[in-house]
Amino acid sequence: MTVLSSDHQRMVDCLLADTRANGGLAPLDIEQFWADQAVAIVNPFSADIPQCPLGIMMSGECVYDELRIPEDFWRYGHDQEWRLELHKAYNDLAEPIVGRRLLSEQWHDPALSYPPVKWLHDIFEAENVWSNGSWWLEQSAHTEVELAALLDRVDARLENLRALILPPNWDEEKARLTALGVKPPRYRGQRGPVTFATSIFGIENLIYLIMDNEPLAIRFRDTILRAMLTLGRVMDEECGDTPETAPHGFSFCDDNCYLLTPDMYELFAYPILAGMFARYSPNPGDSRYQHSDSAMSHLLPLLGRLGLTGTNFGPTVMVDDIRAHLPNAVIYGELAPFTFSRNEEAGIVAEFLRDFELTRATRGLVFSTAGSINNGSRLTGMRLIMAAIQRYGRY
Repeated sequence: MTVLSSDHQRMVDCLLADTRANGGLAPLDIEQFWADQAVAIVNPFSADIPQCPLGIMMSGECVYDELRIPEDFWRYGHDQEWRLELHKAYNDLAEPIVGRRLLSEQWHDPALSYPPVKWLHDIFEAENVWSNGSWWLEQSAHTEVELAALLDRVDARLENLRALILPPNWDEEKARLTALGVKPPRYRGQRGPVTFATSIFGIENLIYLIMDNEPLAIRFRDTILRAMLTLGRVMDEECGDTPETAPHGFSFCDDNCYLLTPDMYELFAYPILAGMFARYSPNPGDSRYQHSDSAMSHLLPLLGRLGLTGTNFGPTVMVDDIRAHLPNAVIYGELAPFTFSRNEEAGIVAEFLRDFELTRATRGLVFSTAGSINNGSRLTGMRLIMAAIQRYGRY
């Protein structure tokens, strides 16, 4: 629970009282908010921005509670016509409340999609399966002997990775789609090294491996990095780029990084991030981003050495701690997702006041959820955040 000063408590009470007096909608000049947002979001560190930028634009997960329909994540992901019907109905509600149609209503022609490419988990023989409303990677090695054999097979695949990852009809489809102006997909984001490695080998297995068999852990680490670099090079070449002409930037999503101590992280995960950033984000202004919605404050000094330029960390990782180690990172956060999805209005405003106060001097905050935006998060809650920014989040 956020502990409020007396001034902040009065600010929360005032805004919530005005919201109740306005029929449950937070008082807001919508047109002015979006005009100020357009300026603020361009460079959250700028001395000229009028207000704290907003990073919450809702998500497809929110349609169910808002529209009062049962959750069906599989159909949402596979029935485009139904998904767009939900988006339109949701946007019809959103427009008068927050002033924007938030979810895409654009039809995507399947004929404009490339045939599926195999990615890093395929190289490491991990099957992606649908379970409990989400995709999960199935473990592909269970013992150190199995892991060593898997790494042998991965090493062999990297000798001709293009043949493995591209489907048989790739060249034909690439020629057709390139003529239509559709470029192949690039490789610029990855499940982070700890999360990926625990998916491949198991959580306890990875921890014991690092502690008890450092040579094999280092081999596992180096093979992951080599596979990532090779995968990125192949896909850049399919786009017609060389290392000199390929666009910069790389991002990681590593929820499980919190499982490792700093020493373990420095041994296993840090070199993978350093290697990918050296290849894809070598310049000071290049994007180096990590999402980790977990309690991983103990890793901030190491991540600071990597010079991250964007973060989205768990709700227990406070913005002042992030800023102390990452002075140049845009901080996307740190509203607890459950505060938002439970529609805890006092908590929503209080967490904004806390984070804005802690970053007022440095700027660089884009107020967002510290993690995903879950079903139950309401449009009225988004409007409340907008009103808090407009009333209390001015620079």
